[in-house]
This record gives sequence, C-alpha cells and structure tokens, in this order.
Amino acid sequence: MADPKPTTAPGGETDLLLDLNGRSQPLLGRGGARTETRPVEGFLARETPGLPVLLGAGLGHGLRKLLAGYDGPVAVVDKEAAIQAHSPARREAEASGRVLWLDGEDAREALAELTRWQMENGGAPLVPLPHPVYLRLDPDHYTGLKRGLEASSRFNFWEKARYAKFTGDTPRVLLISSRYFLMGEIMAACERMGVEHRFLDLSASEGEDGEVGRADFVEELLRSVLEFKPDFVFTINHLGVDREGVLTDLLARLELPLASWFVDNPHLILYIYDNLTSPWTTVFTWDADNLDSLAELGFPNVRYLPLGTDVHRFRPDAPPGPDSWRSRVSFVGNSMVHKVARRLEVAAPPPELREAYPKIAAGFGGSEDWSVRAFMERSHPDFMPAFESLGTTERKLAFETLVTWESTRAYRLACVRSTLPFTPLIVGDPYWKESLPGEGSGWRYHSELGYYDDLPRFYPLSEVNFNCTSKQMKGAVNQRVFDVPASGAFLLTDHRRQMEDLFEPGREVVFYTSPEEASELAARYLDDPAARARVAEAARQRVLAEHTYDHRLAELLEAMRSIYG
Repeated sequence: MADPKPTTAPGGETDLLLDLNGRSQPLLGRGGARTETRPVEGFLARETPGLPVLLGAGLGHGLRKLLAGYDGPVAVVDKEAAIQAHSPARREAEASGRVLWLDGEDAREALAELTRWQMENGGAPLVPLPHPVYLRLDPDHYTGLKRGLEASSRFNFWEKARYAKFTGDTPRVLLISSRYFLMGEIMAACERMGVEHRFLDLSASEGEDGEVGRADFVEELLRSVLEFKPDFVFTINHLGVDREGVLTDLLARLELPLASWFVDNPHLILYIYDNLTSPWTTVFTWDADNLDSLAELGFPNVRYLPLGTDVHRFRPDAPPGPDSWRSRVSFVGNSMVHKVARRLEVAAPPPELREAYPKIAAGFGGSEDWSVRAFMERSHPDFMPAFESLGTTERKLAFETLVTWESTRAYRLACVRSTLPFTPLIVGDPYWKESLPGEGSGWRYHSELGYYDDLPRFYPLSEVNFNCTSKQMKGAVNQRVFDVPASGAFLLTDHRRQMEDLFEPGREVVFYTSPEEASELAARYLDDPAARARVAEAARQRVLAEHTYDHRLAELLEAMRSIYG
C-alpha cells in the first residue's frame, strides 16, 4: 500500500486518504470517528460474554472506546504498518498492557494465535469487530479472518471438550513427554494391557533452555483432546507443565485430570514452578517420604507409586553380552564428579558456601532430611544468609542440587571402594579414573552402557551386582533393585526404609548398612553361589508378581478412576 496522505474528515477529525486499487478512499470518511467506534458500541451492548477482536485499529478511535468501556483482554489484528505510522493506536495498546496485537501477514497463523489466546482467557467466544475499510483493503486477510472468527464463536469448544470422563472399562490416556526414558515403558505397558493411548511428543516444541514452547504445545494439546478424548493426561516429572501454570489452568478449565509421576526428587523440580496446585492434578511419587511434604505444598491428591521394571526387556534369557563384561562384582553408575562441578558452576556460591558445601553435604547425607534447605536451617543456620544471597531461584536450586550430588558422590565412592578387594568392573563416566586410581590392578573400567540395549545383557554376567542409591532419595529404592532380579541376577544393595515393603529381607533382597558390611556380604555371597541363586530367583518371582510396569500402570489407572471417575 502506498503511503497514506493525511487529510481531514467532515467531522473535523484527522483522516487518511488510502490508495485502494487506484482509487482514493478515506479511512474515516463521512462517518468520522464513528466509522471505527460503531462496531465497538455493538460489542459493549452485548449481554453475553465474549473476547473482542478488532480487525483493523485504524486511527485508534474504536480501540480507545473499547479500552475505556471494557476491562477485559483485547486483541487487534492490524498488519498495515503504513496506516499505523500515522496512528496512536499501537502506542495506546501497549500502554494498556492488555492488548494482544497481531501484525503478521499469514491469516491462518493469526487465527491459530487467536485460538490459543482464547483458551488462555477462559474460552469465551471470539467476537470480530471489523473496521469496514480494512475489509476492502485486504479482503483475503481481514474478511477471511472475520469468517473464521464467526465460525469459532459458533463452535462451542468447551462443550465439546468437557465430555464425560472414565465411562469406559479402561481409561484413555494422553501421554506427554519430551525425553524421559520411562515413557517408553509406560507406552509398552499400555499396549500390553489394551489401554488406549496417544503420545504427544514435546521434543519438537522444546527450546534450548529445556522449556516447551507454550503456543505450539497448547495447540497440539487442544487438538489431541478433541480428537482422542482422553480420560486424563499423564506425564513424568512434570515434563510439559510450564513454569507459569498455563497448562494447569487450561486442564482445570477442560476438567481434564493430570497425573504426574515423579521418579526423581520432586522438590528439586517443583522449586521452579508457579501456580502448582489444582484439584485436577494428582501427583504420584516413587518415594513415600515425599507424601507429607507434597501435601504441604498444597497438592490435594498425592499417591505413592514406586519404580518397577520391564520384565519383557530385563529377563534371564536375554542374549548375553561379550565375555569382557563378565565379573565377580560389578557396579553401574555415575561418579557424580562432573555433575557436582556443573552445579557448582551454575550456583556460583560466595566463598563461604564454596568452601563449606562438602561439609554440608556430608551432614546432609547422614541426616533424615529430604530437603537441603531444611537441613541447613536446622543444622547450619549460620550459612542461611549466604544461601539467601544467591538470589535467584535457579542459583538456589543449583546449590541444593550441588549438595545432594556431592553427598551422593562421597557416599557412592566409599561404597564402591568397599568392593575393591574383589577387583570390580566399574561401568560409568571417565571420571571414575580420577576417583579410583589404580585401574587395571584393583579394578577394571568400562565406559557407560545403554540402558535398553546393554544392561539387560550385562547384569546376568556379574556374580554380584553392586548397588548404592543416590542421596536424593533417603527411603526409596532405585531402578536397579527391580531390573537386576528381573534379569535373573543377584543384587547386593544398600538399605532403604521402603525396601521391606517391596521385598522380604534376606530371602528376596540382601542389603548392607555400611561400606564395611558391604564388603563382608560381598565376600560371603561370592563364596555361596547356591545362596545367590536362591535370592535372585525369589526376588525375580516377587518382581513378576508385584513390581512390573504393568502393575504400576494398573495402580495409576485405578487411582485416577477412584479420584475423578
């Protein structure tokens, strides 16, 4: 469009002369300001709620009247930069703080963005308020949008989305995730159990910072809800739940429950979230010690759901690995050296905390506290001012994680050292070579193995599979406690309080309570192959009877039905 020429309307208002297909067309003309305010007057007189969308802001008379007479959110579609160069409309829109302004050339993208905006603002009908000249200025864009918005206002999304839930024999599940490996196990369990499910992969919408792009994700979620009609949404570790709580609000408005299964410390994850709780959100945690603290955060529905295993992958008849994997004692795990260094870098603590974190970590590891902050408040109140000086949530979270990982590093190293008399095979990151000098004499090293393809073939080749648990869990057991016996192999693990609820001590699980005891038990069971075989078989039978992912999924489905059905 050629540059408009300023002129004066019959009513005395400033006007613009536009070139429409070789003909001169005033923007206001004989109607003056009412050309732009008349559609707004009709909206303000409406008795039914709606979300106003100005198709063309023109010289701002309609927008000004709308902002004065209506206190809700407003959208403007106006891509005419040449007109806006002469208009105060955009400046006034930005000053109001409640106007969504869309100036893109693609009408379909504008309509999609308006739909997302509609969902974020309660789902009320979109009400187009077209500037009459804009409809002639670019009919394909503005008239097309007008028709699309009118169709949207007739289509009652919320009636279609608020369908009856849990009416079938088996719930339908919408799975959302981006990268967490356990989602594959849940999908496989769904297929075996005949649970209808759809997977919404968030990886394409994920940014460099790990955050999921809200606009793209919301559009995909809404489409999946209407097409698939799930009974609830399922995720792991809150992946897909945005930090601002938009998804939490959206699911509540849809009356669509969310099940989030935490298989890592939820307090190191939920730390960063706003608007956490909703009656439509149920949190499952693999650690029963978190039940009370999660309830204290305000979650109305909190359930215990321990880890499990895929016995179709971890099984005694899995093809064996190479002979180089054979060992009397093996340990699979991270040295935590690099993880500690990375968290130290992100936390960037002041000198007093940088010097003290190993001491804090040593105390935290031996305490019953699940929270580093709570431990410091109780045992090291003198360091709390320095902790608070970290300022941002990200740095505080990094310091709490630093203490947790350093506690795990020191504990894990002490436990693994107890196996050195048996020349163990250590599988993990290269930093084990720094933590355990003397490779080749007192121990052997192997680089990290793949969880899915390698570990099912690795565990049966060790006479004793050694395990020591991360300090992010004080009472819960980790994945290896289920995977190793499912493979038909023998496990020696550290004691955790919740272990006795899962396995019978002595008969189905052998555990140590100190590095010294670990060495004694390793020696005893290395000398008694029959005892190892009895424990491994008893543990495997318990896993098959109670601890598969099919069992876990069945528990979760029943819990969601009992709460929301």
